[in-house]
Amino acid sequence: MSDTRQRIEQLVTENPVVLFMKGSAQFPLCGFSGRAIQLLKSAGIQKVVTVNVLEDDAIRQGIKDYANWPTIPQLYVNGEFIGGSDIMMEMFESGELQALAEKVQS
Repeated sequence: MSDTRQRIEQLVTENPVVLFMKGSAQFPLCGFSGRAIQLLKSAGIQKVVTVNVLEDDAIRQGIKDYANWPTIPQLYVNGEFIGGSDIMMEMFESGELQALAEKVQS
């Protein structure tokens, strides 16, 4: 296993909620990343570990390979890949993201 894959694996398994994004929660650097943060907050998920993929090219490409998902942001909850901002929006509108938030909090 590559060092990058090991780092990603460690991040997603050791933290309940991880968002790989462009920028930070305080200063998102793309609209999709900003929307993802807002959706998580609106769903009641306050504690999110964010990883700025713009700071590390290996992570930026590695996370795409890890999930076999071509875009960023990418959300992981309890080690499981959830999806990007479009999927998060659908989950929020259906109430699934809020239900997921309750599982994370408990």
